[in-house]
Amino acid sequence: MTCKMKVMIDGELCVGVGNCVAIAPAVFKLDDENKAAVLAHRSVDEEILMEAAESCPVNAIIVEDDDGNQLYP
Repeated sequence: MTCKMKVMIDGELCVGVGNCVAIAPAVFKLDDENKAAVLAHRSVDEEILMEAAESCPVNAIIVEDDDGNQLYP
């Protein structure tokens, strides 16, 4: 299912493992500090986005629905 969700990275928690980039390269990239960054907000497959968020070992990826309800973590 494709939907618009708000995705944020807690830069203080991110340790740059890169699982999110490997799983969802259309959504995430590693920046110059080797921390995850969100690319332009666009419609993405919800399952892939949640898989990427759940793959973060430090729960640095925050996912909210269109109404601002936190879906993960």
